[in-house]
Amino acid sequence: MTLKSLLLGAVAATAMAPAAMAERGSDGNVSIIYWQAPSILNPFLSGGTKDVESASMIIEPLARYNQDGALIPWLVSEVPTVANGGVSEDLQSITWNITPGILWSDGTPFTSADVKFTYDYCTHPEGGCAQLTKFEGVSSVDTPDDLTVVVNFESAQPNPYGPFVGGESPILQAAQFAACSGAAAPTCTEQNFGPIGTGPFVVTDFRPNDVIQMVANDNYRDAAKPAFASVTFKGGGDATAAGRAVMETGEFDYAWNLQLAPDVIQRMQAGGKGTPVAGFGPLVERIMLNATNPDPALGPDERSVVGPHPFLGDPAVYKAMSLAIDRPLLVEIGYGQAGKVTCNWIPAPAAFNSDTLSCDTQDIAGANAMLDAAGYMDTDGDGVRETPDGVPLSILYQTSTNAVRQDFQALIKQWWSEIGIETELRNLNASIFFGGDPASPDTFQKFYADVEMYANTFSGTDPQSYLANGLCGKEPSPASQWQGENISRFCMPEYDALHTKLRGTADLDERARLGRQLNDMMVENGGMIPLVHRGRLSAHANSLGGVVLNVWDSELWNVSDWHRID
Repeated sequence: MTLKSLLLGAVAATAMAPAAMAERGSDGNVSIIYWQAPSILNPFLSGGTKDVESASMIIEPLARYNQDGALIPWLVSEVPTVANGGVSEDLQSITWNITPGILWSDGTPFTSADVKFTYDYCTHPEGGCAQLTKFEGVSSVDTPDDLTVVVNFESAQPNPYGPFVGGESPILQAAQFAACSGAAAPTCTEQNFGPIGTGPFVVTDFRPNDVIQMVANDNYRDAAKPAFASVTFKGGGDATAAGRAVMETGEFDYAWNLQLAPDVIQRMQAGGKGTPVAGFGPLVERIMLNATNPDPALGPDERSVVGPHPFLGDPAVYKAMSLAIDRPLLVEIGYGQAGKVTCNWIPAPAAFNSDTLSCDTQDIAGANAMLDAAGYMDTDGDGVRETPDGVPLSILYQTSTNAVRQDFQALIKQWWSEIGIETELRNLNASIFFGGDPASPDTFQKFYADVEMYANTFSGTDPQSYLANGLCGKEPSPASQWQGENISRFCMPEYDALHTKLRGTADLDERARLGRQLNDMMVENGGMIPLVHRGRLSAHANSLGGVVLNVWDSELWNVSDWHRID
């Protein structure tokens, strides 16, 4: 089967069942807690999931993915396909027809001009857009009339559902952001902290890394929604406090990303106030390897953009580091049934999950032998190996502050010490680490360390745009306001060429094969060390109805359907 033949069929468009609610705002306030606090409400200026998801309550894409990974219309009348004429026969354009009558929260019409503006905004060469790969291969965006958007591609695009689809690619209001393109993008505080949107809620107060206050959007397209009149969105703290606040004390209605040990979750659930919800998507906890030299002596404008790394580019080193890790133990202590061992960057959907890499068994002796053979010896007897040029195998290992991640750090530091690698541990406030502030030295994008650990995912069930995160030229740098998706600064022409082939391939089986090859190329050539395929685990109050966990899009994708139940 080809993707073109799939496009000829109907795209799933089953709407959510109507929520049991009387009228807009009738259920008072809903309280949400994300222990990684949002720092900005413009996902084009942050790759952090916390920022993308909080913004999804306010600004929306043309289409998104439901809980089954099926593409559904959101601000449009239907999802374009070849069969309905929305996708051209040559697969070089896709036409979106905006649903008539949609208003921005300020009461002005939502039009195709806003969609085109969003494209121009993200692709501005000085803008530092964190979601630029969503527009890979786009040649232009046309607006024949106020309700029609035509996205043109440089060549046949078998998967045309990258731009303006999913929580990472919403639409900005052109009028509000008109003066915020290019280098001015991060300076527009009022716009970035309070975007005008088409979503169910409107920001009334935003305190970065702390609290967002919202109220129901009076101009929302469904007169009966949202059921809640207001939202208190609290950020900060830790996963333990967030889980307790929902399942034990009942202080909050929804807690996101409860990255906690299984026995801790069970004890919290016994509190009787809330229920955990979980599902497996493509979320992977991994260690990113810095392909450049993070030496502080290089200066703030050179670190992470000047390379190469003194030793992490050697396959003997990063493969030995991976071999020394006991992944089954990490799964056991960190996630239990909510985790699986993985050697892959893309573990889901199943068709893209490569079976060629093996990492289930820890082998300290094998790792030591690998380093011995490559000439890394401990010449001075201090327990730390050196490169043949005398550089100690000493690394800075950073991640966000979280009990599970600190447990992982401690174990991995010990295992690496057993193969002669010295490790300094650093943990950073998650709100800052994932915040994307170009002035901060502590963001995961800036990567002022040798290795860093985190997890992220992608919208939908086709990883083409996500795999573009490994392309040369997509790395964060001063020129891009330290935004960009290629965090490890991985650059391999063969990878770029294979991704170009993927973009032009229609056959579903062949796309999956190419995707698996790209996965293997990234891992085998030192872009990252995958650790755990993580389930998404959050919790909601027993009194909160309408929650449908979605591992393929924003967890808050259907917040307009949430309502209070007895």
